[in-house]
Amino acid sequence: MTMKTEMTDKQPGKAKVLLILAILIVAFLAYYSVMSVMSPGRTLEKIRKEYEAIQEEKSDADEKIFSDSTYQAKLKEKAFLQSRIALAESDSIYLTINIADSTANLEIFGVVVHSATIEDLQMSKILRKGSDYVISYLFSSPFTISSSVSTIRKDPVNVQIAPKDTSEWKPDVVPDTSLIENVNYIYNMTNGTRIYIYQAEEDNKNTFRFDLNDRISTTVSNLKSIVRFKVPEYHPYIKIRVPRAEAKIIYRALPRNGQIGIYR
Repeated sequence: MTMKTEMTDKQPGKAKVLLILAILIVAFLAYYSVMSVMSPGRTLEKIRKEYEAIQEEKSDADEKIFSDSTYQAKLKEKAFLQSRIALAESDSIYLTINIADSTANLEIFGVVVHSATIEDLQMSKILRKGSDYVISYLFSSPFTISSSVSTIRKDPVNVQIAPKDTSEWKPDVVPDTSLIENVNYIYNMTNGTRIYIYQAEEDNKNTFRFDLNDRISTTVSNLKSIVRFKVPEYHPYIKIRVPRAEAKIIYRALPRNGQIGIYR
């Protein structure tokens, strides 16, 4: 009787513990969801405030002009030209992503030296449906690369043993494993945006692994912010797919802290 009584007493205790854990988990998930939903809005507001700090006062007549589709198209073109002018002043190669023409171009001093066709493109809602005036302001300046994550090396490396004399020297061709391996990479920009460039050729297993690692990294970063009662950082993104060979050329041609111009 005593043993049965103890077992009966333990069961309600375990049930209470499980119920409390379930409530805590649900509460945390709800809190996480709310904070995550707030994150994009916070980022857009930050961009808007930065823009409003330098924009001139507008009248009611201006508002009517700004809503005109022709004016919006000219505004986008102007923003891209401003960005390209700034890029052309640099003495290094840079990338321009022309969303309207579906091309990714390597340029130097305003001259296109290599062009790749964008076969697929995705863009975050902020950049796709945000205020044309605000987003055009964002795109009017070049994006600068702060860091990158890639499945291939920036520069192929070949380790050789030095020959005893010149008669033993034989030139070796550096093996380029990117011809067969997955070519995907992410550019983290100084303004908080991210540019994802994937190979167009299907490689579901490796691409899934690459995306999963990125999602895990983002989730861990968000959790660290949330447990500190801070709204997680949201990174507006542009994801493009180009042929594997083109993706490799772009990654190795751009400097580590290179610049990118966007035209939407």
